[in-house]
Amino acid sequence: MKIITNLKDLQQERQSLAKTAKSVGYVATMGYLHEGHQALMRHSKAENDITVLSIFVNPLQFGAGEDFETYPRDMERDQQIAEQEGIDIVFMPDASAMYPGDSTIKLQVTDRVDVLCGKSRPGHFDGVVTVLAKLFHLIQPDRAYFGLKDAQQVAVVQALVDDLNFPLEVVPVATVREADGLAKSSRNVYLSEQERQEAPVIQQALQQAKQLIANGENEAEKVIKHVKEFIISRTSGRIDYVEILSYPELKPVEDISERIIIAAAVFFEKARLIDNIVLEADGSRMDRF
Repeated sequence: MKIITNLKDLQQERQSLAKTAKSVGYVATMGYLHEGHQALMRHSKAENDITVLSIFVNPLQFGAGEDFETYPRDMERDQQIAEQEGIDIVFMPDASAMYPGDSTIKLQVTDRVDVLCGKSRPGHFDGVVTVLAKLFHLIQPDRAYFGLKDAQQVAVVQALVDDLNFPLEVVPVATVREADGLAKSSRNVYLSEQERQEAPVIQQALQQAKQLIANGENEAEKVIKHVKEFIISRTSGRIDYVEILSYPELKPVEDISERIIIAAAVFFEKARLIDNIVLEADGSRMDRF
């Protein structure tokens, strides 16, 4: 496993790989790796000759008052996990390498961001697409793997790839969960013992929504109302949003008759948890775009 911290070294390594005609898979992370990240790595390993993992806590996607300084970091452990998963290249730049000075060009996401998490985090996805545009140029992957736990991010990344004609496939990977259904997340460590017991209710509420739709309910507002009542009655958390939108366009729907996302975000004392399910028009889960 090669560990690279310098952009020029990464570019040289990629140029060498280009001569071999081997396929390259890419997994972008902010570190503090868990089973969700490992699932992305394993998908990439199964579908590509070479897998590149980046570990970079991107300051551009953190807003005022968010947890950039306290975001969990453990680089030594991350390297051990990457090696165990058979990763070929780990790219671990620091902020000064990625952003050596003030940018003269800025990327702005103009669609798919005024809903879900983007509504309460202005500028967040601008930071996401900025760093990914740089990383896609540096790594030049054939496929890039993203977890559906943050399905809005997956939709925004797909738009980035489509709009800027990156020659790569965005591969969505199903959310990895704890035994009780809670989505794996680096922020789960912030939950109190009681909150950890309550947190799986979010996924249970979304499964209730799926069942309602399977039973013939196609009015989005009725499904949303049920999800909210289920969460409120069973947790101490405060709902940020529950939404049903087309996917990946992320537009409001009244009647459920196309691929949709049912998504929820809930504030606990020190953590904001998100979860979702993406369903095809026939009620099955989305596999790939």
